[in-house]
Amino acid sequence: MRFGILFTSHPNTDTDPYPHRDVHARVTREILRAEELGYDYAWLAEHHFSNEYGIMPDVFVYAGYLAALTRRIRIGTAVVTLPLANPLRVAENAAFVDILSGGRFALGLGSGYRKYEFDGFGLDFEARREVQEEALPLLMELLTTKRTAHRGTHFRFKVDGAYELFPHALQTPHPPVFLAGATERSIAVAGRMGFGLMLSSWTPFAELARQTARYRAHLEETPPPLRANPARGEVDIARLVYVAETDAIARRDSEAGILRHLSHFASGHTSGYLGTVQEKTVGSRTGYEALAHDIILHGSPQTVAEKIAHLRDAAGATSIMVHYPPWYGLEKALASLELFATQVAPKLRTREAARQLAALGGSEPELEVPPRRRSEAM
Repeated sequence: MRFGILFTSHPNTDTDPYPHRDVHARVTREILRAEELGYDYAWLAEHHFSNEYGIMPDVFVYAGYLAALTRRIRIGTAVVTLPLANPLRVAENAAFVDILSGGRFALGLGSGYRKYEFDGFGLDFEARREVQEEALPLLMELLTTKRTAHRGTHFRFKVDGAYELFPHALQTPHPPVFLAGATERSIAVAGRMGFGLMLSSWTPFAELARQTARYRAHLEETPPPLRANPARGEVDIARLVYVAETDAIARRDSEAGILRHLSHFASGHTSGYLGTVQEKTVGSRTGYEALAHDIILHGSPQTVAEKIAHLRDAAGATSIMVHYPPWYGLEKALASLELFATQVAPKLRTREAARQLAALGGSEPELEVPPRRRSEAM
C-alpha cells in the first residue's frame, strides 16, 4: 500500500491570527516532515472564500512551490475543482508541474461540493456534474494527443494544425489522473474513463467496499486509449487519522477536534456528493465511539494498522490519504505523523514498494522508517 497526507490548508480559527497567512507555512512544514518520514504523496486541496475549511486558491502554484522544496514525495491535487476551471489550463499546468517536480505529479479532479464557492465565481452549482462530464474527455484528449478542436455546450477550444499543447509532461503518456467520487454516477465515470478513484473521508467501511466493487466493474468498460492512465485501477481512500501510544491517549488527544470537524460537515456547508455522503452514511454517528468503529482511523499503531488492513482486504484500497484537520495542534499532528510512518505503514507496505522507496532515499528495505529525534523537527 501507499500512504499520502492531506492537510487541506485549513486554519485553526482559534489560534491562527486572521487573515490566517501562517497556515501555509505550517502545512509546508508538515509536508516536508512527511517527506522525511517516507510518505508517498502530499495531496493539495483547492478551496475558496472560507476560513472554516481550507485556504488554497490555486493548487498548481503551491505544487510548483513544493516541487522546489522536495525531492522524493509525489505531489498531487485532491482535488482540482474541475467545473471551476478551464480544462485546457488544467492540462497545461499539470504537465508544467510534472516537469518542475521531475515527474512526481498526480492530478486529482472533482466536481466540487461547496455551493458558496460556485456562487463566488458566479457559476451554476447544479450544473457542475454536466460541466465536469464535458470537461473530462476533453482534458484526457489534451493530455494524450496534445490537440483538440472541441465545440461543446460549455467549452470551445481549437488547438490544432501547427499548434499543440505545451509543455509535455515527463510521465508518459501523462501524469496519473484520479477522480473523486461517492455517488454511483461519479464512480461509474471513474471506472469507464479509466481514472484512479478517490473516496470520501466520511464513508463507512461497508459502503466503501460496495463503491470499490462498482468501480472495478466499470473498469471493464474503459476504452483502450484510456487504459494507459497510470492511475487506472488505483483506489485511494481518504481517512481522518490520529495515532498515539494507546487507543485511550488517541481519544484524549483527538476527540474534541474530530467532533468539531464533523460538526462543520453537518452544519450545511457541504453540498453535493460529500454533503450527501455525510448525511446518509455518517447519520447518527455523532459520538467518538461510533466514528471510531468504521469511519475514522484513530488509536494505537496496532488498532490503526488493523483498520487499514481491513480497508485493503475488504474495500480494495491501494492507498490511504491520511487527513489531518488542524484542531490537534502542530506538535501532536507531527507526533501522529511520525507514529504512523514508523509503526503503522511498515506493517502494510509490500517489500517491493519498500525497496523502491529505499532506492529513492526513503525507508529501508526491511520496511522500517528510521525514527528521528524530536529536536530535529523543523
